[in-house]
Amino acid sequence: MVRAIIIDDEPPARLLLRKYLEGLEDVQIVDECENGFEGVKAINELKPELVFLDIEMPRLNGFEMLELLDELPMVIFITAYDQYAVKAFERHAVDYLLKPFTKERLREAVDRAKTMAGKPDGARGVKKLVKEQQDKQDIIERIAIKTGTKIRIIYTEEIHYIEAQDDYVMIYTDDGKYLKQKTMKYFETHLPASSFVRIHRSYIARIDFIDQIELYEKDAYIVKLRNGQTLPVSKSGYLRLRDALRF
Repeated sequence: MVRAIIIDDEPPARLLLRKYLEGLEDVQIVDECENGFEGVKAINELKPELVFLDIEMPRLNGFEMLELLDELPMVIFITAYDQYAVKAFERHAVDYLLKPFTKERLREAVDRAKTMAGKPDGARGVKKLVKEQQDKQDIIERIAIKTGTKIRIIYTEEIHYIEAQDDYVMIYTDDGKYLKQKTMKYFETHLPASSFVRIHRSYIARIDFIDQIELYEKDAYIVKLRNGQTLPVSKSGYLRLRDALRF
């Protein structure tokens, strides 16, 4: 018996999926969640073998939710993406249900998921898909952070600056600092260029949070932020600052 969780923000979609699944004797629904926040909690507590996951959900979408999990279960994505977009799912050997789907297509997806159970290729495929889809984003507006058992959504306008921390970054905001497993290059590429500038290999600063630029020593500068914090500025960072501030 495969223990499964349904995560979808639309009640009619959950109802239809549950109705279809009730006809499958080898699947037991152990929980239903209407958003990604509930989904992370339910997966961590119940540890299902299989998750039916809607991608497009408000506040925390399916890809953001999966990024916050310590261990990945088998995942069958539920999506309204067109046929061109779902090629990404097929490339990574991850199964999906394209809305609207039939009971027969659901049975096929469950059978495929069961054959992948316990195989590392399944988890690797999901991880690669999540990374690829996030890298494809143009400009991000929010960042999902897991702190202990809680999830914090940081909107870009809350960020003061970002600091490199080996394979992670530290994100500084009004109410604290948060560690995120992403690269500086990712944030340099995906934060709005009109609002953020990379001032140093280790720092990205929000432009309107910079109070002043000071000469520290010959050809070396620092920026002073509104909260009094000072950050170093590299030569290339100074040129980017000049372009951003147009001086």
